[in-house]
Amino acid sequence: MAALGWDKPESQYQRYLAEQAAGTRDVLVATVDGAYVGYVTVCWTSPYFGTIPEISDFNVLPSYRRRGIGSALMDAAEATAAERSPVVGIGVGLYPDYGQAQRMYVRRGYLPDGRGLIYDGRQVPPMETIRNDDSACLMFTKQLR
Repeated sequence: MAALGWDKPESQYQRYLAEQAAGTRDVLVATVDGAYVGYVTVCWTSPYFGTIPEISDFNVLPSYRRRGIGSALMDAAEATAAERSPVVGIGVGLYPDYGQAQRMYVRRGYLPDGRGLIYDGRQVPPMETIRNDDSACLMFTKQLR
């Protein structure tokens, strides 16, 4: 991740493993020929959605994109969430780097939750200026069953 310029500290993954051991997050990892190529997590309690599980931190290495790996990870995350909830949530960034994810979520049946722009977990009121970074997103939900 660091080689790609993605700022993901080792402590983040240590926290994910601790949360998985505690039963508050599931971490799903994709490999090709034994090599890591991507991951996604399912948070069982979301700071934004409450008791609706939230799919978060979905990443596929750029050289492995457009091969169905992201779809397989999303299939697995949705199946995992469906074991406990009829609905799942997800957030997506707003700048062009998130364009493929935005289209993928819509194709998969995700709909905006109707609360508008969210920044760092809070709804942005009309006329407020924010920075368009990874904290700016739209939140979506999908009916699983």
